[in-house]
Amino acid sequence: MMPPLAERVRPRALEDVVGQQHLIGPGSILRRSVENQSIGSIIFWGPPGTGKTTLAHIIASQLSVSFFSLSAVNAGVKEVREVIEKARHEYRSILFIDEIHRFNKSQQDALLHAVEKGTITLIGATTENPSFEVNSALLSRCQVYVLKPLTEADLIQLLHKTIKEDEALKKKKIVLKETDALIQISGGDARKLLNLLELVCNTAKQKVEVTDALVMDVAQKKVALYDKSGEQHYDIISAFIKSIRGSDPNAAVYWLARMIEGGEDVKFIARRLVILASEDIGNANPNALLLANATFEAVNKIGHPESRIILSQCAVYLAASPKSNASYMAINEAMSAVQQYGDLPVPLHIRNAPTRLMKQLNYGKGYQYAHSYDNNFSEQEYLPEKLAGTKFYEPGDNPREMELRNYLKKLWKEKYGY
Repeated sequence: MMPPLAERVRPRALEDVVGQQHLIGPGSILRRSVENQSIGSIIFWGPPGTGKTTLAHIIASQLSVSFFSLSAVNAGVKEVREVIEKARHEYRSILFIDEIHRFNKSQQDALLHAVEKGTITLIGATTENPSFEVNSALLSRCQVYVLKPLTEADLIQLLHKTIKEDEALKKKKIVLKETDALIQISGGDARKLLNLLELVCNTAKQKVEVTDALVMDVAQKKVALYDKSGEQHYDIISAFIKSIRGSDPNAAVYWLARMIEGGEDVKFIARRLVILASEDIGNANPNALLLANATFEAVNKIGHPESRIILSQCAVYLAASPKSNASYMAINEAMSAVQQYGDLPVPLHIRNAPTRLMKQLNYGKGYQYAHSYDNNFSEQEYLPEKLAGTKFYEPGDNPREMELRNYLKKLWKEKYGY
């Protein structure tokens, strides 16, 4: 069976790579390291289809070292240790880990000792910021290289290069009449671009005239329904969030299942739940944020596939919780006031007065320490004079925030209109 087009035309040398010239162009830092045979452990950070895996293969080839490859999606501590054991018997080995951001702490820790001792040279690939997703001890031993999305010019160059060089495509008469649809659907992802080109070229045995209409027709019929970096990614996470916001746990777990089955990063889902817990539930149920944050921590430790259970529990709880966006609206209103009025002066009585001069200038004068008064409250102005009496927080219409409303009304009476 013939390999996919993207695999058939995978570059074998740095000179063949399209894009990333800031890393591999003449005189660039990574190119010099390869030429000098002085490669240390590396993390490639960039969008899908920008060449992370390709560069790892090229580096191993040009250094003439043993090459091991694992995917963090389906590899665990056991697989990591097995590779490390094999590497002990090699003169020098590169271990490539795709989607390294999906490794939990214990899996990353299993790598650390081997990297420190030089048993392996690690090359990790990630689409997520390694500062957040790779533990600090491992990250400190790696050089991070940022790969840029391929430009339109890069993608068009890749199309022409592929049509000219691939043996199967050379047998057909391919005319690139229009390329806008290919470029748009690929989203800067070279692999996706080549896969789509191959699908389009397979529509005819001999002559193929590539037009936007043909590409769109093929894409709608053949391209996968869930793409982690494309439109479906945003549509489905949107459906997931709106289902929880709309208090529908059944729809929430359905869209969660769609993302999990589509290979979505479980930590991305967990992060969205933390945001939602505050934005859409807030003080209507303060425990929602605690559970969402605990979910993120647990998912980070457990990883896929068991984390699906934790995510389901959290999604159902959030969907079944009372809703309020009062805190979200409050900070938006406050930020609008900051943008409108600029840096208004802090009232003198609540300024900090650590020096004698500041005290002489009346910093802190007249401040009433709340705990010295009944109910730990003293009515005084905390906002700048120009904003005195402005209400940013409007408690939501739910039992918990009605308690807050009544409490604030008791304290402030009519000042804020509670």
